[in-house]
Amino acid sequence: MSDSDPAGAPVLPQPRVSGGWAPLRYTGFRRLWLAQFTSNIGSWMQTVAAQWVMTSLTSSAFLLSAISAAGSIPVLLFAIPAGALGDLVDRRRLILAGQLVMLGAAAVLAVLSAVGGLTPWVLIALLFVIGAGGALGAPTWQTLQPELVPDEMRTPAIQLGSVNQNLARAVGPAIGGLLLAATSAALVFGVNAASFVAVVGVVLITRIPTRTSDLPREHALSAVRAGGRFVASSPQLIAVIVRAMAFVFFAGALWALLPLVARHRLGLGSGGYGLLLGCVGAGALIAANLGPALKARVPPRAIYALACLLTAVPTLLIAVTHSVALVAAMLVVAGAAWITGLGLLSAAYQGELPAWAKARAFAYYLVAFQGAMGVGSLAMGAVAQATSVRTALIVVAAGLAVSLLLTWLLPMPEGNTALEHAADPLPLPEELTEAFGESAGRGPVAVTVSYPLAPGNTDDFLAHAKQLRRMRRRTGAIHWHLHQDIDDQLLYTEMFVTASWDEHQHQHARTEHADQLLLAEIDALLRPGAKRIAHHSVAVI
Repeated sequence: MSDSDPAGAPVLPQPRVSGGWAPLRYTGFRRLWLAQFTSNIGSWMQTVAAQWVMTSLTSSAFLLSAISAAGSIPVLLFAIPAGALGDLVDRRRLILAGQLVMLGAAAVLAVLSAVGGLTPWVLIALLFVIGAGGALGAPTWQTLQPELVPDEMRTPAIQLGSVNQNLARAVGPAIGGLLLAATSAALVFGVNAASFVAVVGVVLITRIPTRTSDLPREHALSAVRAGGRFVASSPQLIAVIVRAMAFVFFAGALWALLPLVARHRLGLGSGGYGLLLGCVGAGALIAANLGPALKARVPPRAIYALACLLTAVPTLLIAVTHSVALVAAMLVVAGAAWITGLGLLSAAYQGELPAWAKARAFAYYLVAFQGAMGVGSLAMGAVAQATSVRTALIVVAAGLAVSLLLTWLLPMPEGNTALEHAADPLPLPEELTEAFGESAGRGPVAVTVSYPLAPGNTDDFLAHAKQLRRMRRRTGAIHWHLHQDIDDQLLYTEMFVTASWDEHQHQHARTEHADQLLLAEIDALLRPGAKRIAHHSVAVI
């Protein structure tokens, strides 16, 4: 049965179940989710093998932590331009390009491991290439999947995206560890390469929603800048990014240090290490089942606090014990807290994104998230090498507690603001579009808007003007100013600049429902019978 009609629009049957797993009832979402799950299992198997191989090649804690960083740091370099491409080009082709890069690098890794050609830096370099392929498709992949379900299902769909990788922890590390113990690292790397083949096949047969627009096509560099302005002018997004960085900088380092805990503190082999990571995944499975009920009963800020504390306390206990059973139990708790925090933050962030900025704006979250995880892993690895693994784990626990206190007062979006971010374009007058038709590529374009206020409304207007500034910047303005008339102090003039007439057209199309409400509130502050009047001009010199 096809999941789209002849025109390519997805056909979304009504689900027969509710709850956190309901999005899996939709064929397109289920296909991609299961393909991602398969690939994530392969990736965790690769991680187990790579970390174990590294411990056989060197005793350096720093190089061991660099394995995690090799998968995270490429996001710093490539995710933002990849996010812009995700909003501009054919999404299927972009995802396939990233998968093929990962397939090629994973195959080379398997061959070199089989012939004994791996060195620490060759291993890190190939993991970096695999990470680069992942960065190429990650913003598009993660923002595409929620489009395959109805609007009311998008929040649980986003959360399932976070669940996916952590569920893979429940089986990937265990399979990887057992397969590594029974065969060789080369075979484990080869299985991971095969998982990318499966993803490529699923992407080829799955209908991807098409995007159409009558507006001029954006240039890649302009799209990158527009995404950056949108994020920078959205306080809610900045708050989520700061929380995510604080959380994963420390919590992510626990997983990077776990091989050292297994080998040197607990005396376990590769199979035991894989089973410890399986405990992390088991905690993630518990959180996936309890997550919707927790979200319905507990405010997001409190859930975030629980995630931090229930990662910090187990980390502290792991630092001071040599009991395998206690470490395993604490990893179940930490795994549940980890996925709870990740799901909360990702859903809160994506819930704030409009359609036009999905991939490009989400790329900034990925950069912050993966960058903080990579740098945190390196930093805690350096602490472990300079002192001890025990000391590094204590620093992780303390860092989580301190970061919770420092970020407590930051706003925490609910992640369900679809109505506010619904497109509500502000139409351009037809005569203006015709007049500027020949100037489409020219710029910058300056727009001035006059606001004749009614007496007594100045303070309210200036309060609204702060939101107006963020709105203009968020939708495309590169400069913004508000001026007060010297002769008529109740007359204010807003001036903002866009890079070109094309960009100004996009700015009108990016107007959201919440923006229209803001403009309506400002109109209510004007003199009776007065209207705001806009004038447009294009630079000539």
